[in-house]
This record gives sequence, C-alpha cells and structure tokens, in this order.
Amino acid sequence: QVQLVESGGGLVQAGGSLRLSCAASGRTFSINTMGWFRQAPGKEREFVAASMWSGGITEYADSGKGRFTISRDNAKNTVYLQMNSLQPEDTAVYYCTASRAIASRLENGYHYWGQGTQVTVSA
Repeated sequence: QVQLVESGGGLVQAGGSLRLSCAASGRTFSINTMGWFRQAPGKEREFVAASMWSGGITEYADSGKGRFTISRDNAKNTVYLQMNSLQPEDTAVYYCTASRAIASRLENGYHYWGQGTQVTVSA
C-alpha cells in the first residue's frame, strides 16, 4: 500500500499563489505516476496535473496550463503543485493521487488517493 499526505492548502486572494505538497510513504517503489485532481462544490472531481517518475513526462489540464506547475522530489517521494495567478474558480478540494501505471487524466487510472486539502480563492 501507498499512503499520501497533502499539505499547503489554504485561503488566498485572487491573483495569489499557493504550493501544495504531497508526500508518499509505504510501497513507494511501485509508484510510476503522481498527480493532482480537484473537486469544487457541486462538481465532479477533475484532473489537474500529473507527472511520471520516469521520463519526466508531465500533463496538465487546460485550466491550469501556464499557471500551475507540477514537480517532484524523487528522493523525498514528494510531488508539488505550484499554483500561480489563482482565481475564485480554482476553489476546490485538491487531491493527491498516485498510480502504478502511466500518467492518465482519468480517475480510474490511479490506485492511491490522499485525503485532500482545501484551496479557497477569494475574489
């Protein structure tokens, strides 16, 4: 099993920045991809970004391109999501996720999930 613990959420004004962190523990050798999804109130959970451990492949949802950057520290088994120019529509619970497979934009492409961290962007 793999355990994921997110941190870094909070309240920020529009135009501000936040950096989310997600530390993985347990059978981390099985992880090939780590990523982020988010779920806004009344909406379905949606893909935000993903990074494959090997090959340096990253993917982003259109909503975050140019504003969000996913990065990782392999030695610490940690993935980060730097979010800049945040807008109220970015308000959501952000979930860290990990997969034994290649990067995917689909929830069912991931095997492990964190508890989520709230990000609130005020206008």
